[in-house]
Amino acid sequence: MSDVKTVLGLMSGTSLDGIDMAVLETDGEAHIKLQRDGFVPYSDSTRNLLRYLLDDTAAWPTEKMTNRADWPDMLLEAEQAVTQAHLVAVREFMGEGEVALVGFHGQTISHRPDEGFTLQIGSGQELATALHCDVVGQFRLADMAAGGQGAPLAPLFHAALAGEERPLGVLNLGGVGNLTWLGADDAILAFDTGPANALLDDWVKQKTGARYDEDGALAMRGTVDEVALATLMAHPYFDTKPPKSLDRLSFDGAAVLTLSDADGAATLTAFTAEAVARGLAHCLEPPSKVIMCGGGRHNKALSEMLRARTQIEFIDCDVLGWHGDSLEAQAFAWLAMRSVRKMPLSRPETTGVSEPVSGGILFRA
Repeated sequence: MSDVKTVLGLMSGTSLDGIDMAVLETDGEAHIKLQRDGFVPYSDSTRNLLRYLLDDTAAWPTEKMTNRADWPDMLLEAEQAVTQAHLVAVREFMGEGEVALVGFHGQTISHRPDEGFTLQIGSGQELATALHCDVVGQFRLADMAAGGQGAPLAPLFHAALAGEERPLGVLNLGGVGNLTWLGADDAILAFDTGPANALLDDWVKQKTGARYDEDGALAMRGTVDEVALATLMAHPYFDTKPPKSLDRLSFDGAAVLTLSDADGAATLTAFTAEAVARGLAHCLEPPSKVIMCGGGRHNKALSEMLRARTQIEFIDCDVLGWHGDSLEAQAFAWLAMRSVRKMPLSRPETTGVSEPVSGGILFRA
């Protein structure tokens, strides 16, 4: 038990909803015990700043974002906002509680694996200093430096949680979707499947002002436009063999612009489901079932479409006691522990890295 520590994991995903937090007792291996979890939403001002920045940086050359000394004011402002939002969230969540280590993912602003570039903002050093606790951040850089995609990074955690049932799938439905396939004899494959909530959330926000399609209610009132869906699925990403990863802005919803609010929601929901179905075709054998994690698992229309388009059983990870709303925060607590123990965070089959590599930067209190 000497390597077991209490670690706080922090995750702010591409859905831009806010900060997931999880306190995990772990050794970065099989010892995984969730103590508690929570969520603090971003303020409207922070969310709007990040949303604007994501759209703006889509056209920026990577050189503009590579060196912090060259960052424009907007990017510096966003990093400060993200750092402060995390600091306030942690203090509110932890109270007088203490942890030995913090795993801090940061907020992804740009992810361009084909260019060997990724950017997660938020100052790990500021957090470490303010919280009087060591922080591990910048988890993706070592993987990309070794030829990997830098994402997804949760698959080894999925494997540690999943037990012995094989073949098995674990599907995270955040801003984008990512799939972990687990086979016999430690076989694993992982990759981003395509969009999950991002395009749909943007559509619903634009059309109704709501932040997301609660329970899939809008999509269930609509009809899938199969022509528009075929146009969306014609993207070359779906024929690319994994491992592979995406940016939140890798796809656009131009194909649904002429549709009604409900039909557009239905078609974008079907896009997520069909992308998962296409992704499952890359697996060595179909999983007996797929465990759903992330916010998208609450979307009933999406769950129904996934089952209909794959003929596979999809189950909510909460049934297994995994606490799906905080699962990625749990993963980054676990990965932080692995980082300080110099253990691999990724494998060739999960990110395309040349060999299993550790990663993360340790910021001392």
